[in-house]
Amino acid sequence: MSQPSGILARGPWAMEEIVATWDADHYDPPTHATDAADAAIAALAERGSPSHDGHAARLVDWEVTDAGVLTMRLQPIRWALRLVEDDASASIASLCVIRDSGGRWLAGRRAAWLSSWAGRWALGAGGAVDLGESPADTLVRELREEWSVAPARVRGEALVRLPHQMVMFVGQAWLAPGVEDDIVPDAEHDEYAWWPAEIDAWPDEADAPLRHMARLLDAADA
Repeated sequence: MSQPSGILARGPWAMEEIVATWDADHYDPPTHATDAADAAIAALAERGSPSHDGHAARLVDWEVTDAGVLTMRLQPIRWALRLVEDDASASIASLCVIRDSGGRWLAGRRAAWLSSWAGRWALGAGGAVDLGESPADTLVRELREEWSVAPARVRGEALVRLPHQMVMFVGQAWLAPGVEDDIVPDAEHDEYAWWPAEIDAWPDEADAPLRHMARLLDAADA
């Protein structure tokens, strides 16, 4: 059953204030969702994408405790269910928005073979939560895998449900001075740039959703 989209919970949370637990049972999708996931994986293969199916996480439940701790209950799910256009089955992914020490934003243009946002510019690093992993740890792992750097500090910002029932755990990471020169993009990006700290000075390729998210993150620091 579809749930309303929007911000489910708003931080910021320190890493130790983010707790994830996992159910033992795997999610059992309806037949139509399995068929749609099969078709989506086949379409990626036809495009020459190296993407492969596997296991990831779905959000079963969440809570912000009186102490301000974000708790998330997760369940194993087939990775390809996130590709179902009208219902991603509450699959959860993490997005790590990356800033340098001067406040600039790391943006990358996503390769044409990717399953989502292909050929479009995106902020930071993002991807599926691995089996048994906390979405908070996914932030740091994706930063390392996609850009070959580690953050000086990182925090959770928001838990968001998208209209197609994908859930995004959004975090923000800052690099130490000089580390921005060590950036090495992975194969998921064919170009990258440091966009100005001032969002109004961003280039034309920065579309409205990116600007909106960045302004929300900036407001959290105000």
